[in-house]
Amino acid sequence: MADQNLNTRAMSTALAERAARRGGVRMLIRQPLFWLPVTLLTVLLAMAVAPAPFAGLFGNGDPRSCGLENSSGAPAPGHPFGFDLQGCDIWANSVYGAQASITVGVLATAISLAIAIVLGTLAGLYGGVTDWLISRLTEVFLGFPFLLAAIVVLNGLGDRSVMTVSVVLGVFGWPTMARLVRTSVRAIRTSEYVLAARTMGLSQLRIITRYVLPNSMTPVIVLATITIGAVIVAESSLTYLGIGLNSPAISWGLQIAAGSRVFLTAPHIIMLPSLMLALTVLSVIAIGESLRTAFDPRRQ
Repeated sequence: MADQNLNTRAMSTALAERAARRGGVRMLIRQPLFWLPVTLLTVLLAMAVAPAPFAGLFGNGDPRSCGLENSSGAPAPGHPFGFDLQGCDIWANSVYGAQASITVGVLATAISLAIAIVLGTLAGLYGGVTDWLISRLTEVFLGFPFLLAAIVVLNGLGDRSVMTVSVVLGVFGWPTMARLVRTSVRAIRTSEYVLAARTMGLSQLRIITRYVLPNSMTPVIVLATITIGAVIVAESSLTYLGIGLNSPAISWGLQIAAGSRVFLTAPHIIMLPSLMLALTVLSVIAIGESLRTAFDPRRQ
């Protein structure tokens, strides 16, 4: 009888949480301010995935078709945003730059999220010595400033490709998400539906994948969404300082770094990549804030 009552309460709790999530989705769909950044970010993602059609909108779609005779040139027919220092079309370079910058943001965040889920779940679910060791490890990584740690590591690497920069930023970006995963898992592990699953004899792996993680990931996904924007800014900052991506890669950070040298005489060089960078980051942050509002009961 006790087990039956426990299973009944567990089912009621699970249904209530599912209803809350459905309510959050409905609230999200009804927000006009959610769809504007989603639409903008979709266009930018399309540029990153298939840049060629977008780069060729105005005629010259080759970012490496350059001529020094056009160095820092003003807008011209077929080149509405002008030319950079190497005489390359700014529009084509900005479109292709979306590929590297957005890839680093998404890939580094995915690496951080994977590390955070594994360590945070172990710490929150098992507690004790496991929790203590992972908490101390988290504190060690939090003791290093994110950008400073990335600068130290990247400065010692010869090849700074998209993959290299993504891995370095991902390895140093997980502690905050891991703490959030740990807190969420600790709140879920004593819930009635988890206790009911243990009573039914389900394996630990199945309990984690079917009950614990799906019900604790909402705040983590919100934070990960916002983190993508922060990582894109970090990559551009490192590249601007000469420590991030290097040629022959094409990224917004490289374009801004090159254009800043002649900003007073040719300010148009950095306008478009800076605008695209700002729109991407603001769109990601706006989507993250909309998710936070929709799925946080205290802010509904």
